[in-house]
Amino acid sequence: MRVLFVCTHNSARSQMAEAYLRHLGGDAFEADSAGTEPGALHPLTVEVMAEEGIDVSGQRAKVVDDFVQQPFDYVITVCDDAREACPFFPGAARRLHWSLPDPSAASGSREERLSAFRAVRDEVRHRVEGFLRDGVQ
Repeated sequence: MRVLFVCTHNSARSQMAEAYLRHLGGDAFEADSAGTEPGALHPLTVEVMAEEGIDVSGQRAKVVDDFVQQPFDYVITVCDDAREACPFFPGAARRLHWSLPDPSAASGSREERLSAFRAVRDEVRHRVEGFLRDGVQ
């Protein structure tokens, strides 16, 4: 089953979701992620995923337009801005939306920012586990 996770910058939420689906779903899934305005993988994304034993340091931000003509079983937007900007995917069987806050928008001390990334990471894991269990969230 092919799944594409989309957010604005492809720096945190969609990267986490891609990594969790690969980690938890195994060979039954092919996971990708992309951004409507891709930036770079956020260093705190790498750090909080490493806390879970998942290395995302080799992942990179990708542009959603590169995936539009590819077939996907699910296209899942993980932020409200991406939901509005995400192009039509003619090959997508289902389109879902998970409204998740942007951890990179967090301010404050390093620990406060890490806390924001951890909270989103944990919610992403919960959503991916639910997706694997129930098929639709």
